[in-house]
Amino acid sequence: MAYNTVRLQTSSVIKQKGKHYWIPSTQRLFGGEIISQALGAASETVTGQLSVHSLHCYFVRPGDPSVPVLYQVERTRDGRSFSVRSVKAIQHDKPILMCQASFHAHQPSPLAHQYTMPTVPPPEDLLTMEELVQQYASDHNLAERDRRALNKVLDPEVPLEIKPVNMPAFSRRIAIEPRKLLWVRAKGHIGEGDMRQHCCVAAYVSDYSFLGTAVLPYADFKPQFSASLDHAMWFHNSFRTDEWMLYEIESSWAGHSRGLVHGRLWRQDGVLAASSAQEGLLRMVPSESKL
Repeated sequence: MAYNTVRLQTSSVIKQKGKHYWIPSTQRLFGGEIISQALGAASETVTGQLSVHSLHCYFVRPGDPSVPVLYQVERTRDGRSFSVRSVKAIQHDKPILMCQASFHAHQPSPLAHQYTMPTVPPPEDLLTMEELVQQYASDHNLAERDRRALNKVLDPEVPLEIKPVNMPAFSRRIAIEPRKLLWVRAKGHIGEGDMRQHCCVAAYVSDYSFLGTAVLPYADFKPQFSASLDHAMWFHNSFRTDEWMLYEIESSWAGHSRGLVHGRLWRQDGVLAASSAQEGLLRMVPSESKL
């Protein structure tokens, strides 16, 4: 992962330093990057045949892209079947994220069920996000502010390939249901051997285009300020993030300036690979507001 071990503080606490790749237009660190690196730092301290099965994170401060993040990992518990790690992501001597990750030894069970994967067109039949943006931007009647917003979407530093199933809401003129479906994969080759690496990439993916799903029904409003508050993820089956996976996102609730979103990450063969959930802060203003 994108971090280096810089020193051991004690026998039970390890510190690792991360570096940044894609910086969003908000000029705050992307939450998925911090979650991914926190999980990677935790995974480095777990031995044996244990694999991550869940993580639970709280974002407590915005991330500063001008300085590295220090990940402090505490060995909370090591048992025969489970290990737990507590991670603090630190900048300017203060935590920006608190995360707990749990690792489990594989155990067979007669219990096995899952939802059914949505029926959608395969990724090879769909346009990439870049192609959709270029198609939309070719409209000569497009407002200048919408054109500027499109330029933010076309960020070549985003380390993911995206193929939306339902048309992205490039223009906030029409209210739509709070649901997104998109095919996603990491840019470049990772290979099938390192499942821990794929879990870290999936954690990165899980925060992409996530919280914004909650505002899709509100065409007359736009976020004045938004921020992730917490994030959880559960890993169910093996997968490869350098192959196309379907990310199904929906929002079940919004209120009190907060929104709740859920995600399911599917393999192409219909197997549910991982699930995610997040609550975020959404302070809204009328769409015509200059704020």
